[in-house]
Amino acid sequence: QVQLVESGGGLVQAGGSLKLSCVASGRASSSSFMGWFRQAPGKEREFVATIRWSGVGTYYRDSVKGRFTISRDNAKNTGYLQMNGLKPEDTAVYYCAAGTAGSIGRALMSAGYSYWGQGTQVTVSS
Repeated sequence: QVQLVESGGGLVQAGGSLKLSCVASGRASSSSFMGWFRQAPGKEREFVATIRWSGVGTYYRDSVKGRFTISRDNAKNTGYLQMNGLKPEDTAVYYCAAGTAGSIGRALMSAGYSYWGQGTQVTVSS
């Protein structure tokens, strides 16, 4: 069992930055991927970024490439999502997730993850 707790969300103006954290407890090391997803009001949850727990291999949705950076600190069992150049369309509840995925393709989908945090709200004003 893995428990995930996100923090770091908030209200920021367009062009600003936020850093999300995700602290994992339990058997986090049994998961091969840690990912970030987001869900805006009235929209489906979408993939944002993912990283292998080994730290080798990061993947991003196209709209955040060059602006967001995913990382992890295994010693602290913590993952991060550094978000720069935020845009109003980045407004959403952000969730971290952990899972075995099984393949890169599956790691880009919600179905690749078994454990989810409660979410943290990110609001970007124009």
